Amino acid sequence: MNCIIIDDEATARAIIGQLCSQVSSLNVLEDFPNAMQAIKYLNQNDIDLIFLDIHMPDFTGFDFIDTIKNPPKIILTTSDPNFAIQAFGYDCIVDYLVKPITPQRFKKAIDKAEAIKPAVSETKASSQVETSSGNDLYVNIDRRLIKIDIPSIYLVEAKGDYIQVKTDDKNYTVHSTLKKIEDKLPDDLFLKIHRSYIINVDKIIDIEDNSVLIKKDVIPVSRSNRPELMKRLNLL
Repeated sequence: MNCIIIDDEATARAIIGQLCSQVSSLNVLEDFPNAMQAIKYLNQNDIDLIFLDIHMPDFTGFDFIDTIKNPPKIILTTSDPNFAIQAFGYDCIVDYLVKPITPQRFKKAIDKAEAIKPAVSETKASSQVETSSGNDLYVNIDRRLIKIDIPSIYLVEAKGDYIQVKTDDKNYTVHSTLKKIEDKLPDDLFLKIHRSYIINVDKIIDIEDNSVLIKKDVIPVSRSNRPELMKRLNLL
């Protein structure tokens, strides 16, 4: 399971990270000292499990859960045992660990998390990229399924909780992540060139330094993605 750790105390993050390293099924991708940084990360990445502290400055663990849409499985980690009843009012919370956390108790929480299959909520299913068939991509906008011709897409841009899909004819704003639409676009036509942008390689007009021009949009190319872009071009 891909997971992240959110705790304002560095020592607590290190301890949970060490406990995670002892469980082969866990893959810690990032840890964060506050909830706001984690929210930005979740907008761009899919996570299976979050280890979440309750008491953090400005933004509590419960505030965090109330803010994000369709939260993944969450294990609360806290020094305060008084919020257990409130915690289990949330369907996404699978366990409540009181610090200091023993390896045995930690493993029991992981077993519970692994036993729960992730549920796709109705809201999530109806507000994101739905499915693709052949050259068509369907997105849900205002409870309507809109069909988009995939080759007509020239740019997909991440904007917070949403993505903007730009086509030759029209632009669409969809509640989704860049990762989800990337998985549905054909690899031979599209390429992620920056953490916030996917482009249709066939639509490139010009390349200069670390940017590409597509129609009137100048798109940055990250250093790590530039080699793959150059490989995809039919250079003379």
